[in-house]
Amino acid sequence: MNVEYYLDIRPEIADALRENRPVVALESTILSHGMPYPENIEFAHKAEKILREEGVIPATTAIIGGKLKVGLSPEELDLMCNPVDIGKVSRRDVAVYLAAGKTGATTVATTMMIAAMAGIRVFATGGIGGVHRGGENTMDISADLQELASTPVAVVCAGAKMILDLGLTLEYLETMGVPVLGFRTDEFPAFYCRRSGFKLDYRAESEEEIARIMKVKWDLGLKGGLVIGNPIPEEYELDYDRMNAVITDALKKADEQGIRGKYITPFVLAELREMTDGVSFASNLELAYNNIRVAGRIAAAYNELMKNVS
Repeated sequence: MNVEYYLDIRPEIADALRENRPVVALESTILSHGMPYPENIEFAHKAEKILREEGVIPATTAIIGGKLKVGLSPEELDLMCNPVDIGKVSRRDVAVYLAAGKTGATTVATTMMIAAMAGIRVFATGGIGGVHRGGENTMDISADLQELASTPVAVVCAGAKMILDLGLTLEYLETMGVPVLGFRTDEFPAFYCRRSGFKLDYRAESEEEIARIMKVKWDLGLKGGLVIGNPIPEEYELDYDRMNAVITDALKKADEQGIRGKYITPFVLAELREMTDGVSFASNLELAYNNIRVAGRIAAAYNELMKNVS
């Protein structure tokens, strides 16, 4: 028995991969744990529509019925948006969920893992996980970072989630040899904000430039992926100082209520939505759509590059 036994790739995606047409992976945790019901249903379908408009095939991942799903039917997509009985599955949880036949939403780490198994090179998300504030003492570090160090997938994001320690997150990625590229920016984006104060070493001006970097990295046999920091569009950007203060308050509340680990992010996001009267949620939607659109164009550029050298 091998990986293929557990991998369920929708025929449309399998055909696209075989024919060297662009495919972009999407996670399902953003649906099950990152957005409220029923707004997440609209987001899920719009995310896939955006990719199709770019001529790219969407591959939303999940764990359903003991299978690693690469691409979901409309009914399965709606299932992942149901807030009841959908677990949050990172790499450590995968074997348990498959063996038990449970249903789970894939995090950034698990989506990268499944995408790599299927042969998908580009993945779009809102923001990656990272080192939590105080992580130098608690060792609360997202599995996303270790996955980026070992799994060959390029991740398009609006930086790391703003609730994290962005400086330590960048230090960890540097230590693990993960390239962090700013897409038309010199600074690491701070999710809701275009700037964080943390300068990046590499700026890419085009999707084609990013595709070339991807190809060279993997041609050399260098393991791991890449982070492409894609800033939120200016019209949806929020004030950095204001959001930092709100996040500090939300994290304090989480600490007082004993919320830890993988439960912190969904708790804080819900608090931010309430504390900003929904403004943070609207920005979250727009930055995610923007990342998906850019990821589609990078995937198309990478596929075109691979066609020309094959």
